[in-house]
Amino acid sequence: MDKIQHSFVDIRWLKLHIAEIGKGTGPAVVFLHGFPEIWYSWRHQMTAVADAGFRAIAPDFRGYGLSEKPSEPEKTTFKDLLDDLLVMLDTANLQVLLVGKDFGARVVYHFTLVHPERVVAVVTLGVPFMLTGPAAFPRHLLPDGFYMLRWQEPGRAEKDFGRFDVKTVVKKIYIMFTWSELPSAKEDQEIMDLVDQSTPLPTWFTEDDLQTYAALYEKSGFQTALQVPYRAWLEEYGVDELKVKAPALLIMGESDYALKFGGFDDYIKSGMVKNYVPDLEVTFMPQGTHFVQEQYPDEVNKLLITFLKKHV
Repeated sequence: MDKIQHSFVDIRWLKLHIAEIGKGTGPAVVFLHGFPEIWYSWRHQMTAVADAGFRAIAPDFRGYGLSEKPSEPEKTTFKDLLDDLLVMLDTANLQVLLVGKDFGARVVYHFTLVHPERVVAVVTLGVPFMLTGPAAFPRHLLPDGFYMLRWQEPGRAEKDFGRFDVKTVVKKIYIMFTWSELPSAKEDQEIMDLVDQSTPLPTWFTEDDLQTYAALYEKSGFQTALQVPYRAWLEEYGVDELKVKAPALLIMGESDYALKFGGFDDYIKSGMVKNYVPDLEVTFMPQGTHFVQEQYPDEVNKLLITFLKKHV
């Protein structure tokens, strides 16, 4: 990981952080993180694809990690993330293989719909292609205390998180997102109360890893992260045809809580998702959680590199 290079690029009035490794001459592999993650969540994949001959790039989204925070984070949209990515790719005149995890998967598919000529292939982890907008949000299928609903309420998560130091907040969210059930609080609970302080970290996530995340969230805060994805979730794609034409790979952990979100399990296994992503391969990883790329890096790297080499 010491070979990963770091730089800052002026993109749309902000200095955005980019981690990079590898000197491949073909399409670059661009990794887009989720929450509570940053570029660092792709550390295992970046070095592996670089060793396989690709150029690997992992930005921190605006307001995340080492990237500068917008002056009004509460106005950030998914479109902002797309526009940032487009400027970044234009700067280097890149075609890309896009890899996204969690809400980064939504950005991958959104970008591919809007700019199909820039994308060679896509890989998503933890989240399939999904419809957007108020009509597509499965509110009636979710418990009232579901964390996404709580975090969509302005001020509620800020107050909840504010009871703890940043490192504890990141630890609690990380542990919570390894569960196989939807994280939901009772009426008299807040989301941070779901995880006991004494709960140990997953065996594949070290104290040093936690400290790396915590130090960067100390810098960025959670304002932009609560806005995108959670409070901007109902934003629509803004395209007429909801058809992803690029070849795609979806990697899901069999124990990923996201499978319980709005019927995702049946949506994926029935093949309904292929109505929107016809050229889709799906792989389920036994015992895999929402963090398969960190939990089983060797297995994910093998799947990823095999897929990438097939489409360059």
